[in-house]
Amino acid sequence: MPARHEPALRPRPGLPPHVERLRLRLADGAHTTLHVARYERARTAVRVVRLARPEPLEAWCRANDVAEALVGGFFVRPHGTPLGELRTRGLVRHSTPFERPWDGVRACLHAHRAELAIARRDELPASPRGDLLQAGPLLVRGGVPVVEDGLDPEGFSAGAGQFDSDITAGRYPRSALGVARRTVLAVACDGRADDEAGLTLRELAEALAALGAEHALNLDGGGSTSLVCGGALCNVPREEHGVVLPGGRAVSTALVFRSR
Repeated sequence: MPARHEPALRPRPGLPPHVERLRLRLADGAHTTLHVARYERARTAVRVVRLARPEPLEAWCRANDVAEALVGGFFVRPHGTPLGELRTRGLVRHSTPFERPWDGVRACLHAHRAELAIARRDELPASPRGDLLQAGPLLVRGGVPVVEDGLDPEGFSAGAGQFDSDITAGRYPRSALGVARRTVLAVACDGRADDEAGLTLRELAEALAALGAEHALNLDGGGSTSLVCGGALCNVPREEHGVVLPGGRAVSTALVFRSR
């Protein structure tokens, strides 16, 4: 059964009007909070940014005069090297590749000028222009959730050795990007607290489809989950045992949203 959207929570003081906080009631009665930022696609430029050094996203945004951003892809601890293919302005950036054969199929965001695509790596150009961020798995395709419990077409369970844990198993704080014909959706859910269950990948995909996403991509999650709007962190990042991370964990890449 899909998660049900309950009435939107009262907007947090100081957050801009394009941000919504939804309380989701999950099939087993658990709840979690989903933070949703909506951007008009025709008027929004989406860029992939490689941070000069790992840094909490809110602090990086403040230092670089960025008002709107979402955590990007995965990274390798402890040095923060991006994990998965990374390109900005058409140039290949230093990263640790995903293990074969998953490096050739794991889903990506490709942004070039007004073009914005979410697709498997083998469905995109070999040497794309503009920005490319590889993360995954693909959550929504053609408006339909494509993540199924127990299935692993992009090898995240099989290749869990490159991560802190198997990201396909269980509920976690998670981040994702969704695109529709007229809208870009940046979302983050809370988790790891008694009243914040987090989401499975399937529940996240269902929520994005319900919000109108035609295609959606899972991004880094857990303690790295970070959505900044109006210069302020919207969600509440927590470590594995529920300890709050003020300002969030240091991250290595981000998606930045600016008006055209």
